Amino acid sequence: MSVIQPRIAFIGAGNMAKSIIGGLLAEGTPAQTVTASGPRTETLQPLQAATGVNITTSNSDAARQADIVILAVKPQMLKAVAAELSAALAHRPLIISLAAGITTDSIGRWLGGDQAIVRCMPNTPSQLRQGASGLFANAQVSAEQRANADAILRAVGVVQWLDDEALLNPVTAVSGSGPAYFFLFMEAMIEAGEAMGLSRESARELTLQTALGAAMLARDSDVDVSELRRRVTSPKGTTEQAILSFEQDKLRETVARAMNACSARAAELSEQLGQ
Repeated sequence: MSVIQPRIAFIGAGNMAKSIIGGLLAEGTPAQTVTASGPRTETLQPLQAATGVNITTSNSDAARQADIVILAVKPQMLKAVAAELSAALAHRPLIISLAAGITTDSIGRWLGGDQAIVRCMPNTPSQLRQGASGLFANAQVSAEQRANADAILRAVGVVQWLDDEALLNPVTAVSGSGPAYFFLFMEAMIEAGEAMGLSRESARELTLQTALGAAMLARDSDVDVSELRRRVTSPKGTTEQAILSFEQDKLRETVARAMNACSARAAELSEQLGQ
């Protein structure tokens, strides 16, 4: 017996949509079941040539034929896009929104109400299928639809489901914006290494490989990251001096303040953009 594949429409074909499409195809989703829509054919054609997916400049046509509609547009554009789509959703597909800050209530209201909506906060490493996504489903989402949303986002990384939509703001602070924190720390390490006499090329390669190795070690280890840190920090050794300096400069408090500011801004944007 053949397996029936859900038809998936991406409304918007930017980097995140392309990343998820790539992950889905790598996981075995047939290209002919995927449609990407956007305002200009010339920007969609390279995606079609590279992947074989269907393309269209009509958001409504894409949504009308889909079992799953993925809203991959900027938050500021979502209200207008939703108004355009509302007449094409009488068949009640699953809606997955990738737009930061826009609540399921706002999306549902703009789409005309009574829609099954999963809201997702992905991050940029999804481009390498190393993403981390927080997901929240409203009450209209069925078990099958939840499983479909889970499979789609797992194609580009790990998934964490949330029972409280408000927790997507902390998810934004941890993983949504998190890559930028690590980029900043790597940037600072490269600059410090260069200032101490290393060539920029050497400082960069050593920093990036160290970051990659540390992340892989933490991910694959059976002990907590605090224990991994302790194992590297020999008493009266070199690492201890660096750690003591970080602690004296209240690194933990700095990180906490930054992440709280990020979460608060996510909540603020949700209030502003959801009107």
